[in-house]
Amino acid sequence: MSKFQYVIKRNGAKVPFTTQRITNAIYRASVATGGRDKNFAKKLAEKAVAKLENKFPASYVPHIEEIQDVVEEVLIEAGESELAKAYIIYRAENMKRRQQQSRRYSYEDNVPWEKIWRTLVWAQKHDLDSIDKLNKRIRKGEMPDIIKESEQFYQKQIDFASQLILDKSDEIKMVMVSGPSSSGKTTTTIKLEKILRKQGFKFVPLNVDNYFFDLDMHPKDEFGDYDFETPQALDLELINKHINQLLQGREVKIPFYDFSKGKRTLNKTPLQLKKKEILIIDSLHGLNPQFAADSPEESKFKLYLEPLLQMRDKQDKFIRWTDIRMMRRMLRDAKFRAYKPAQTLEHWHYVRASEMRHIIPNAMSADFIINSAMPYELSFYKYYLINDFKKWTKQYKDDPLREDALMRATRVYSFLKDIQKCEQEDLIPKDSVIREFLGGSELKYH
Repeated sequence: MSKFQYVIKRNGAKVPFTTQRITNAIYRASVATGGRDKNFAKKLAEKAVAKLENKFPASYVPHIEEIQDVVEEVLIEAGESELAKAYIIYRAENMKRRQQQSRRYSYEDNVPWEKIWRTLVWAQKHDLDSIDKLNKRIRKGEMPDIIKESEQFYQKQIDFASQLILDKSDEIKMVMVSGPSSSGKTTTTIKLEKILRKQGFKFVPLNVDNYFFDLDMHPKDEFGDYDFETPQALDLELINKHINQLLQGREVKIPFYDFSKGKRTLNKTPLQLKKKEILIIDSLHGLNPQFAADSPEESKFKLYLEPLLQMRDKQDKFIRWTDIRMMRRMLRDAKFRAYKPAQTLEHWHYVRASEMRHIIPNAMSADFIINSAMPYELSFYKYYLINDFKKWTKQYKDDPLREDALMRATRVYSFLKDIQKCEQEDLIPKDSVIREFLGGSELKYH
């Protein structure tokens, strides 16, 4: 146990000091370089703490930057140059992200501006570009029309994507559907396949969840949460090997991952592509350069999803896409995974950090982008979640370790309270992408 009791965070908050957080940070950097030795990470963390204790008196409260400086020194002194580099890069990326978040206006190369513009024009034409306009239409009894218009807009994008695939069907052997958490990848994949089936094609899914490393090899964050969001949680080498073999027409035996035990069994299920069969990969990391890196580019069709809602709140600020996806995941996880909404909120900082590092930067490499947002979905989320968000704005107020949860809860509550609530869930089509999160879909997801 360290002689230090507290550490000062970047915002000035004083929180408990634990060696485990240093271990987790070192192990995360180790995973990024291909290492999976938790005991080694623990030993390096203990060396860092010992060096801190020699450097400062017991009464001293170290700053997080001072701790990270010492960790870098320890890694370099231990001869772990690659690990030190990964740790330094990870630290620099976090700093860059914080700086970007502190700016009110910033231009990002990975934002699909043309798609956003088209979505905004559509929203303006349908009087759905602000909460006030949405509420006005709902009060006029136009919710069924809003739902129909939104679903048609979404379906047209899927129709267009399917045509792009059919136009190059002699070359495309693999469709990679990617996007951040709760962007609607599964529903979109099913709808896409329905169209292609009419032309004689069939999707053969490769479930990359089966390629997770065993749970005891996964990195954790400062709160002890396992990281399933990083691409390094997957056995990318084996994925790439199997994809290449499948595209060559060979049979492979894919592994099986038991989430209840956190264990993977190799060589479990045989898989092989036949004529007019297309490999479909629904993954957070489908556009990551490391994913299917050795496969010919002309054999791939890359599809990216994001709820690109263009709606302003009463303060004239656009509602954030990440907040929409967070609410979607809250509802889905509560209904299908016995995961409480508060747990999703507390974990979201981790989801978001991984998205910003590993998923969103690859968005512009997609062949086509689909906007999965439904302007009407917010009215239903208010019905299910408004009381929780109101409670969280008070619950996390004085907890320095949950400042991110408080920030998100406050932001969502500020616009959710102004939206006209809707309880008529039967208005939502049974094949809607929103059913992926609310339940009651006629589509088979498993």
